[in-house]
Amino acid sequence: MRKRFEAQLLIGQLPIEKTPIPKKTRDSLAALVTALREIYIQPEWNTQVFEILEKKILSKHNKTGRPGMNLWQIFVLAQVRFCLNISYDRLHMMANYDKLIRQLMGVETDFGFEKIEFEYQNILDNISLLNDEMVRELNDVIVSFGHSVFKKKEEEALCLKTDSFVVESNVHFPTDYNLLWDCARKSLDTVVYFAEKYSEISGWRKVKNWYGELKSMMRILGKANASGGKNKDKRVKKAAQQYLKKANLLVKKIEESQYSFPQVDAIDVAHHIALIRYIELLKKHIDLVARRILQGEQIPHEEKMFSIFETYTEWLTKGKQHPNVELGKNVAITSDQYHLIIDYKIMENQTDNEIVTELKEKITSKYTVFSWSFDKGFWSKLNKVELQEKVEKVILPKKGKRNQIEEEEETDKLYRKLRHKHSAVESNINELEHRGLDRCRDRGYEHFKRYVGLAVCTYNLRRIGKFLMDEYASQEAAKKAA
Repeated sequence: MRKRFEAQLLIGQLPIEKTPIPKKTRDSLAALVTALREIYIQPEWNTQVFEILEKKILSKHNKTGRPGMNLWQIFVLAQVRFCLNISYDRLHMMANYDKLIRQLMGVETDFGFEKIEFEYQNILDNISLLNDEMVRELNDVIVSFGHSVFKKKEEEALCLKTDSFVVESNVHFPTDYNLLWDCARKSLDTVVYFAEKYSEISGWRKVKNWYGELKSMMRILGKANASGGKNKDKRVKKAAQQYLKKANLLVKKIEESQYSFPQVDAIDVAHHIALIRYIELLKKHIDLVARRILQGEQIPHEEKMFSIFETYTEWLTKGKQHPNVELGKNVAITSDQYHLIIDYKIMENQTDNEIVTELKEKITSKYTVFSWSFDKGFWSKLNKVELQEKVEKVILPKKGKRNQIEEEEETDKLYRKLRHKHSAVESNINELEHRGLDRCRDRGYEHFKRYVGLAVCTYNLRRIGKFLMDEYASQEAAKKAA
């Protein structure tokens, strides 16, 4: 049965509450350790964290069986990964060999005593138990904990700032012909799986030639498309015709043999389903390449795909000079005057001004808000009216020319002061990007959502920990001076 944490210490085991806080360092890990230890020590906060983890993780598992990693260890390792922006390989190494992290996890022992170690897959599988809904609830608890640390008065209203940025998905730059190659490659990978597992399958002795010829033709087409010179159109069309001819032959060959592939176990069935999907995508991209290059058609945006793996990926232009195009998802964050991110939203094919009403309903139901600032991208007349119903001071600059009343409002001293403070949210975004939220390295949309949420949680914990470290340093300095 999985536990919250190990209440009964083994002989030689070092207690979590006595985890040392590094004082002579500016490393971000020290701040994270400080915040996590404080949460563990205070029952008010650790109870809420464990209740969320138990409700989501333990509800799906039997109460008997192997103990597994306890809930505290999962929580700590998930935060360490994003604080240092590291891979699972390095996280595995730190979980087994970093004394500070191991003591915070509750597994470190004195010299000479048996050492508890974790397997790579054990860490990966346990952190993957966290989901987007759970992480959002955890962030609410962390924000409440942060407000208890930062706020001088409990009823103090918040001054909010909202902005959006792109979190890139882990994809290569898409063109219809290299996505066609991706589909062909994955179809052949599936065929190879069956051919290697079942020796009676015939007809795929030259599968390596299929790989080589298709990839070579894709590169020839790409080179012809990128180069200039005379008769470029003819060269491009010729390369595309050869490439499409080979791709159509592959589709025909796989369709003739796919139903002869055995389906002995669940893995075989999963590979059959994957093969059907890749063949459908291969046909789609054969059609797109033919229409664009051979027929000269302009493909509508809604028909395009930007990855066959991360299918949620959007083509985003934020008006920046570099990069002028980003592939991923827009994420809107809302931070307060203490630089805590109280809310984040992954936008589903939405623009900035389309999410304001939803944000208002969600945030004002939980917090008292004095001021709320946005940039011009969030402007609409309706958004401003709705915000003013709940927020005393709304900073929402108008796009285009202002009338006399709007001019007077936007040149007001307090309005200008709060608008100038809005740029602090850019600093919050910059820190998130430097801690791993520039590009999601996890696969799948559910893992993308969890990745964003955990990065926000870690950011908030590090902010709280840095403040606590400064408080501890001030207290020690006061003691020495006394």
